[in-house]
Amino acid sequence: MSTGRKALIGLAVLVLGIQLVPVPRENPPVVAPVSVPDDVQTVLENSCYDCHSNLTEWPWYSRVAPASWLVYRDVKKGRDELNFSEWGDYSERRRNRKLEEVEELVTDKKMPLKIYLPLHPEARLSVADMETLIDWSRSARASGESPPAE
Repeated sequence: MSTGRKALIGLAVLVLGIQLVPVPRENPPVVAPVSVPDDVQTVLENSCYDCHSNLTEWPWYSRVAPASWLVYRDVKKGRDELNFSEWGDYSERRRNRKLEEVEELVTDKKMPLKIYLPLHPEARLSVADMETLIDWSRSARASGESPPAE
């Protein structure tokens, strides 16, 4: 057997073998969701919830290693940083800090992540979407009331 063929077989075994590494793809219960106006909710659902809520829609490639590892890592990091499904459990101080971060990241076009957009073009924020999120953030902070849980 040639060296090239052995390498190809080895690669195939490796690719198949890494599929056996389990990656959790669960959505914990929504415990204290954010309560926002409908227009804000629509933007959050379209552009933020896959990584920043317990309502992640796991795409087909989240079942194929090594992409599954990357998707899981990004969702875990996103939920750890900001989880709209647990918003009501945040202190008012934390909610205000998160609102400031939302405004900053949206203004700087750092969210949604650029790596996410090619496979999820519907998540791209339009100028109107950005304005909706920024206005919500500012208004919630200015009113002295962060949006409570439902």
